[in-house]
Parts: sequence; C-alpha cells; structure tokens
Amino acid sequence: MEDLLKSTQQHSAQKLLILFRLEPGCLGPDGVDHIDTFCQLAERTLTHLNADVCQWFISPRFDKSLVEIQYSLAGKVLPRDKAVKYVQSFEQNLDTLEERFEDKLTQLINQYIARKQAR
Repeated sequence: MEDLLKSTQQHSAQKLLILFRLEPGCLGPDGVDHIDTFCQLAERTLTHLNADVCQWFISPRFDKSLVEIQYSLAGKVLPRDKAVKYVQSFEQNLDTLEERFEDKLTQLINQYIARKQAR
C-alpha cells in the first residue's frame, strides 16, 4: 500500500500544473459576484481533462498584470517553451491541450450564464 501511495505522489509531482486565470467579466456584468464560485465549479468539472499529463487550476484574474496562463512543474514556474517540451515528452501538443480546455471552459461559462439568467 505504501508503495502505491509513493507511486501516486511521484506521478502527481510529475504532472504539469496549469493555472488559468479567468476574467470576472466573462460571466457578465455581475461576474465579479460569481467568479469565485464559478472557478471552483469549473475546476472540479475539468479535473479529468488531460489528467495523464497535466492538472488544471482555475482562479479569478483580478490583477491584470498577472499572466493568464501559468505553468509549473515540481513547484517551479516554467516558461511556456519548457511547458511545450514537457507536454511533447508525452507525445502531446500544448496548444491542443489548451484549445480543448478553453472549449470546455467556454461551454461551462455558457451553461453558467444560461442558468443564472433562467432564475
């Protein structure tokens, strides 16, 4: 059992962590009131997306001086070119992963707005 736990910890430590900062305005004019809840829901929904290579984190982007997407591995922030190389080592493409993520995120935003308007 301990070996399995160590293996799981090592595997998750090897995943690329991708932090996506989401603008509150994407949820409409009152988005700032909903962004924290939405980010939590979206992050849980997208947990399994490309889980073999990366782990997605979503947080509000209140500070526009912060980059929209930040990559890290083993606790260290990576520049995009190194994140690209890391993902390529899994025979995958970072642009494709990000497009898939953004498509799913857009669907979630649209669903959230539709539910909000239906109330």
